[in-house]
Amino acid sequence: MRFARDLLLSGLVSLAVFPSAASAQDLADGAVEAALPKLEAYAEGLVENGEVPGMAVAVVHKDRIVYLWGFGVREEGKDAPVDPDTVFQVASLSKAVSATVVAALVSEGRVSWDSRIADIDPEFQLSEAYPSAQLTVTDLFSHRSGLPGDAGNELEGLGYPRDEVLRRLRLVAPASSFRSAYSYSNFGLTEGAVAAARAADLGWEAAGERKLFGPLGMTATSYRHDDFVAHENRATLHVRQNGKWQALSVREPDAQAPAGGISSTAGDLAEWMRLVLSGGDFDGDRLIDEAAMDAMHVPLMTRGTHPVNGSSSFYGRGWNVEYGRRGIVWGHAGAFSNGARSVASLMPEYDLGIVVLANAFPTGAPEAVAATFYDLVFDGAPQSDWLAPWNALYASMFGPEVEAAKETYGTPPADPSPALAAAAYVGTYANDYLGDAVVAEEGEGLVLKLGPDGAKQFPLVHFDRDLFLYKPLDEMPDFPVAAVFRIGPDGKAQTLTLEDLDDLGMGTLDRKAP
Repeated sequence: MRFARDLLLSGLVSLAVFPSAASAQDLADGAVEAALPKLEAYAEGLVENGEVPGMAVAVVHKDRIVYLWGFGVREEGKDAPVDPDTVFQVASLSKAVSATVVAALVSEGRVSWDSRIADIDPEFQLSEAYPSAQLTVTDLFSHRSGLPGDAGNELEGLGYPRDEVLRRLRLVAPASSFRSAYSYSNFGLTEGAVAAARAADLGWEAAGERKLFGPLGMTATSYRHDDFVAHENRATLHVRQNGKWQALSVREPDAQAPAGGISSTAGDLAEWMRLVLSGGDFDGDRLIDEAAMDAMHVPLMTRGTHPVNGSSSFYGRGWNVEYGRRGIVWGHAGAFSNGARSVASLMPEYDLGIVVLANAFPTGAPEAVAATFYDLVFDGAPQSDWLAPWNALYASMFGPEVEAAKETYGTPPADPSPALAAAAYVGTYANDYLGDAVVAEEGEGLVLKLGPDGAKQFPLVHFDRDLFLYKPLDEMPDFPVAAVFRIGPDGKAQTLTLEDLDDLGMGTLDRKAP
């Protein structure tokens, strides 16, 4: 058995003061301790069976880190092991941590959860005047602003910096009326966080360090990708290709750092769970006002019935809030399609929480570990094979899309119409949202250049007449998407539509005059 430093130094640990929102209940004597060896065996088995290359797990109970360990390797094919100090990219688990940073700012009185963005960051605008004037930090942290879920994601992928992504959100038509529906938005939450920090005269990254990471001793945690890559002991991202886990790409999420940019260790996040479960107390000191903390877990937007565990699911301020057969669960998951997975699951009524970090996608291993752990604690044995449904859920996120693309574009037409001469397509195309797209002739083919200064470059492969294919995702090398030119009366392309950037109806760019 491997136990954390807090258990070994238990005489130095202060007891938590439990939040009023969820008074702690007693578990059966020794239930958590008895579950830990079985939890470890289960996690080891997942790694040995190839479900993930590497994983780290921490468990907190009654204000102590009672379990902390790593499994597997940081990078497939190499020997360096995952250990308690291995740094992972945690993706959208960042949202719950960022909500805690904002709670700290709220606690100081420099901003409130209901502060209007127009008052604290007046440069930010939505596409309509009324929501822009009334939008609050809470609206953005609960995903009820009306912004479509993907808004800004494609701009980040093209390399635009945070300020420019947030500025261009005003060009996006709403997916719903203001405050009427839940739409999970990375850059909506990012704006809420950045605006809250600005109200306290701080940049976001500094706010995280000063208000949370520093006070809790989370020395390996950062919102900066450069800090992540500076760690030698870091987990590489993996995707499954040809039946094997492979490290194919990197992910630099600085633009959406509050929503998905944290890198951390299981041990650091265990300290954060201690703070959350204690309602803002840490080692006997009141760090964050209890009311500011409690506000994170007020259910604001319904998410329906959970597809795997059947719980009634809601979203609060940066947190999922679920009501299941064992009571309230606070949590959040994270995923990067190019190779990261994470989950934190807290049961405040029992002062119990688990965090699981993994270096692969798609995999439901983190959720399976958490669900199995709770079965072991409450029932003494697993009550279900949780891995299968979670794996199926994550595989469904991209599998059908990839298969549809392969079916449509995987086989060239038997008798394709030839392309026009390269000069018909070469040129610069643009719209206000995506910016410039340059089509250039290089060697014997065409290249598409996107993003600031054309930094993202993709060879165009002819498919049929004025339709070309390119592969924008390094982690999905067999996933083709279409670039479609519309030819004008002069025999030259007048518009270019990029299929993978058209989810918001903004993927068509007009040729710019020379």
